[in-house]
Amino acid sequence: MRHDKAALVIDLARRMAASAEGVTIGEIERDLGVGRRTAERLRDAVISLFPQTEEVSDPPNKRWRIRGGLSAFEQAPTTAELIELTKAAQALRASGEPGRAAALEGLERKLKSAMRSTTLNRLAPDLEALVRAETIAVQAGPRPSADEAVLAEIRQAILAGRPLGFIYSRPGAEARSRSVAPCGVMFGRANYLVAADRESGRIQTFRLDRMSAVRGEEGVASAPADFDLQAFASQSFGIYQDEIEDVVLKVSPKGADEARAWRWHPTQSVEAQADGGVVVRFRASGMRELAWHLFTWGEQVQIVNPPRLKAVMAGELAAARRALDRAQA
Repeated sequence: MRHDKAALVIDLARRMAASAEGVTIGEIERDLGVGRRTAERLRDAVISLFPQTEEVSDPPNKRWRIRGGLSAFEQAPTTAELIELTKAAQALRASGEPGRAAALEGLERKLKSAMRSTTLNRLAPDLEALVRAETIAVQAGPRPSADEAVLAEIRQAILAGRPLGFIYSRPGAEARSRSVAPCGVMFGRANYLVAADRESGRIQTFRLDRMSAVRGEEGVASAPADFDLQAFASQSFGIYQDEIEDVVLKVSPKGADEARAWRWHPTQSVEAQADGGVVVRFRASGMRELAWHLFTWGEQVQIVNPPRLKAVMAGELAAARRALDRAQA
């Protein structure tokens, strides 16, 4: 128990040192998964160990932070932290993201170069063993593209609060010149710029690999004040954004265990049924991507609602049938 408490105290000290605004008791409870009394004791232990801890008034809360950071000894990463960083870089490189992988690999080199040689030598055998024992299974699907020059332009425009201009090309449509207020980037099976139309204010998504001649423009154009990128991303089953609807799926007893373990959507609920199956409910947009996913469940999932999802699924099935008929002709 003493060891666990010591680890929590060091973890909290790192959080206080890494936060410019400081952390509240409520955030300590949430992030460390402890009760209020334990959170207060951990805070007091940090203050005792690190007298440079500052109390910051942020009505109605109080925050605590450590100015000047912590020593190299206190900040030495663990084997688990380093291996996860290595695996994250490997996953990005395997999925076709060499630029983002290189950024993580650079961070890993900097961390190791800042560590004491005795600490690094102690960790090296374990790191080497875990690198050999763990790998990334490359999933089938589109290879996302995140050109570093494009990302740099987007990030610069976001930080400067300026418009972003580019040429956008879609299959079967004429290329168009666009000027938008960039809101953020969503990384996934494909990478998307999320931006607000400068005239209507409507939030739209643009695939990065379909953007060219990307450049920051003069003027002021920032994301709407009430825009939350995480909330926006959570609205859809995938990336595509359209009307948000109530989705109800009935999963057969054969697929129930997998359905319970599956993360369908942040708003999901899973209800047990008398026959051993389950009913999954959530609110989302992106019916086409949901239909694509439901193909992988075969006969184990029945669409109850919404009717539009049934129609989309029927259309995708018909298209697949036509393609198969042509192949067999």
